[in-house]
Amino acid sequence: MKKQRTVTFNHNPLLKRELPAWRARFVLVMLMGCSLALVGRALYLQGVNNSFLQAKGEMRYARVLEVPATRGRISDRNGDMLAVSTPVRSIWAIPADARLEAADARKLATLLEMDVRELNEKLAPGRDFVYLKRQLPPEVADRIAALKLPGVHQQQEYRRYYPGGEVTAHMLGFTGVEDRGQEGIELAYEKLLAGVPGSRRVIKDRRGRIVEDVESIRPPRDGEDISLAMDGKIQYLAYTALRDAMQLHKAKAGAAVVLDARTGEILALANAPTYNPNNRANLTGAQLRNRVFTDSFEPGSVMKPFIAGLALDQGKVKPTTVIDTSAGRLTIGTATISDSHRSGPLTVAEVIQKSSNIGTVKMAQYFTPNEMWQLFHQLGFGMPLNLGFPGETGGKVRAAKTWRPIEQATMSYGHGISVTLIQMARAYLVFARDGELVPLSLTKLDGPPTNGQRIFSPQTVQSLRAMLETVTLAGGTATKAQVPGYRVGGKTGTALKLEGGRYTKRYVASFVGFAPVSNPRLVVAVMIDEPSAGSYYAGTVAAPVFSRIMEGSLRALGVAPDAPLTPLQLARKSNEGPAPAPVRESM
Repeated sequence: MKKQRTVTFNHNPLLKRELPAWRARFVLVMLMGCSLALVGRALYLQGVNNSFLQAKGEMRYARVLEVPATRGRISDRNGDMLAVSTPVRSIWAIPADARLEAADARKLATLLEMDVRELNEKLAPGRDFVYLKRQLPPEVADRIAALKLPGVHQQQEYRRYYPGGEVTAHMLGFTGVEDRGQEGIELAYEKLLAGVPGSRRVIKDRRGRIVEDVESIRPPRDGEDISLAMDGKIQYLAYTALRDAMQLHKAKAGAAVVLDARTGEILALANAPTYNPNNRANLTGAQLRNRVFTDSFEPGSVMKPFIAGLALDQGKVKPTTVIDTSAGRLTIGTATISDSHRSGPLTVAEVIQKSSNIGTVKMAQYFTPNEMWQLFHQLGFGMPLNLGFPGETGGKVRAAKTWRPIEQATMSYGHGISVTLIQMARAYLVFARDGELVPLSLTKLDGPPTNGQRIFSPQTVQSLRAMLETVTLAGGTATKAQVPGYRVGGKTGTALKLEGGRYTKRYVASFVGFAPVSNPRLVVAVMIDEPSAGSYYAGTVAAPVFSRIMEGSLRALGVAPDAPLTPLQLARKSNEGPAPAPVRESM
């Protein structure tokens, strides 16, 4: 039997097959090339062009933070601060990182003044970012920071503070949590007040804490300060007088405005009901409405002096011209207009003093609808004043071609036309400025305006001033508008409210006037909506408010008296009768 030969693995004939020499060299060269490429890339990234790696690192740790700009301050014409920004902090969190123990959650909820359940709902997974509380006082934020809670962070913001509170609320408005204007001056002048925020680059650790302030990218540009035309003392006078009248007459609402007759500046603007802009919890729409600008109403008899002015200016009548109102009723078509009292023949001056509807209508009949419409248009009725104030309305004056004879008649004494209180106050500037109408200004002016528009001649206005002064004297409809030491002029308006196309049994009482008559300095307009304490005549409801505001304002400005300083004897009872329905259909 032959012995079998054993062959080991390393002597396998297959292994004796030689590989090409170039193959090994090729593999070696490739490995060396790759190694050199890696070394070169590393040298390039770390030595020559390291921006790529820096950018990747900054994505994990570097942040660009917004640097808020300080909102501009608002002051009155005397430099007293009306609105300032105070530093506050907001607490925010990254829910994924905010893994709080029960005890820490209770402490945080207590400091944030919220329930633990509400806090846990905000920190529930599913969101990358959440605000826990906005605009916290710095001392509270410091106590939260001392807890050193993971995932809970802070940022500095600003909160607006209004020293005047509810006194200046409707003029100033307020800002939201983002410190942007929402109402009033804050919204109207948002671009000037807001400024431009800046930015800076910082390095944060994995917990979100800033460990290095790298650089300032863009410095913030603070907002501009604004000096309003408002006089703080006069504003307080208007507010308190309106508030007391609202309580006395149990009215639904009211408004008052004070204008400087020399410049057209708005020295005061008050509304009721009002609100505290520093604490806006449980606000209602009625509190927020700035009725001076947004609410239009039928003005009633305060329109009559303009019709008399048009008739005087065009030579249709003289102050002594007698108009027959003896019947106390006037029928136009199928409708009848009436006066509250039968007064007999009246001069033009007496028509204004006694507030005769019939006398005014007969003067209006001298003119075409287009002529009356042109007067209303020149006075600014039917269009906004374009002061930039939010919510400003223009009232309503229909096109002249649509007027029927009875509508032209009722418009002459303030029915069938709607205006805002600020429009009516501005229109009365023509009686205080010798017939010239000037634009109004919310901000303080350096001098009198030069872009006035002539409405009536100075001679016509002198006659109208004398007529409007008699309204406040014995025999007039507004003896309670008198101001001790000063001659005042103005006109009452008591109008039924129009709702749903029908006149209701609710009234709007208004009074617009000026003083001193010898050299007018101020125009004051007052509107009381739905007085319900028994009296609704403008002579007893709105005129006393005018008197109180005018007296305090004239003395605050140091205006010299032009009448005896002894207190004037007011008539025991206003001669103004109840407001008649604007139109009554004849039988």
